[in-house]
Amino acid sequence: MSLRAALRELTPRQRHVIIAGYLGWTLDAFDFFVLVFVMKDIAAEFTTTVKAVTYAITLTLAMRPLGALIFGALADRFGRRPVLMANVLFYSVMELASGFAPSLSALIALRALYGVAMGGEWGVGASLVMETIPEKLRGTVSGLLQAGYPSGYLLASLVFYFLYPHIDPHYAWRVMFMAGAAPALLVLYIRRFTEESPVFTARRHRKERVDIVKMVKDHAGLFLWAAVMMAGFNFLSHGTQDVYPTFLQQQRHLTHDQVGGIAIVYNIGAILGGLFFGTLSEKIGRRKAIVLAARLVLPAIPFWVHALTPVGLACGAFAVQFFVQGAWGVVPAHLNEISPDAVRGTFPGVVYQLGNLIASGNATMQADIATRHNGDYGFALALVAGCVAVLLTVITWLGAEKHGQAFGVTPAPE
Repeated sequence: MSLRAALRELTPRQRHVIIAGYLGWTLDAFDFFVLVFVMKDIAAEFTTTVKAVTYAITLTLAMRPLGALIFGALADRFGRRPVLMANVLFYSVMELASGFAPSLSALIALRALYGVAMGGEWGVGASLVMETIPEKLRGTVSGLLQAGYPSGYLLASLVFYFLYPHIDPHYAWRVMFMAGAAPALLVLYIRRFTEESPVFTARRHRKERVDIVKMVKDHAGLFLWAAVMMAGFNFLSHGTQDVYPTFLQQQRHLTHDQVGGIAIVYNIGAILGGLFFGTLSEKIGRRKAIVLAARLVLPAIPFWVHALTPVGLACGAFAVQFFVQGAWGVVPAHLNEISPDAVRGTFPGVVYQLGNLIASGNATMQADIATRHNGDYGFALALVAGCVAVLLTVITWLGAEKHGQAFGVTPAPE
């Protein structure tokens, strides 16, 4: 089913929930990716190295599982909608505060707190959306929801491209973070136009009690496999995104306009890839769609890092992100379908962010690999992307799938 046809079948209530989920993830991703464009400037202001600044990314990713657990547990107890509003407010405040950081240590601490907020948003938003829409539209809406991530990256690219050059260089990176406070306005939209998940509402009316610890023990194998799979996903996305602008700036010596332009191009590719493979997963299944997209990353890697011209690099980057985020476009539907009903606010977000924790050192690792190879960021990017794409195909294929699983019909644990 095409995206246009799918959206026609949605009720106004369902459309508002999708918009809220998409914007929540878009603006959260914008707040995260602001940092990747300004690491060089932050390093210069605080008289340190880019590698030192990458620890801000590492701690953001490392703290995300804590946020997924906290906000997910609250969502399973009090509802998806109010917790989503609190989460958006929290990450907006942390982003604003980052713009006033007086030192690198303070910035890293604030980014760690931001990581807690970022870790909560995806799982709560995805469960709200997936529990609200019809089963047959999950694949398509999954691609649309996950497209919020590259949409946020694209938004950060546009701000960097159009706004950054016109700000005083001494304050430009700070203004980028301050702009990240705008998502707080999304809370007004969520409060006015969205309703609680019908699956959660039905469970609350039945007064079912949820024992998260028992649920984890009962499904330990599923939790472990899903966390390992999500580690592969996070290594693939962060391994192809976080230091790529630095590669273009420091190794390929491209101008500000060229780096910003290429980022815009590859994020458009990422959005299209998520929509395409999310929709495709309704026809061929979740695992097949993920494996196909991950395998197609491999032939695009040489163009992505070795193309001789900016246009060639843009084409390679478009292809890599089309397939990387194509695989990701299936994730919201896939994780929510395999999740036990009673902990759907917790399970998808926690396993996603545990994967992030495992992959949290990626940017620092790639910077270290580049340093050990005479500043060759291209080698570091290609090595990580190639290895992880292969591993992800194997891990995903060996795992579970519950394509079309009905929500809210399985009994809760006693």
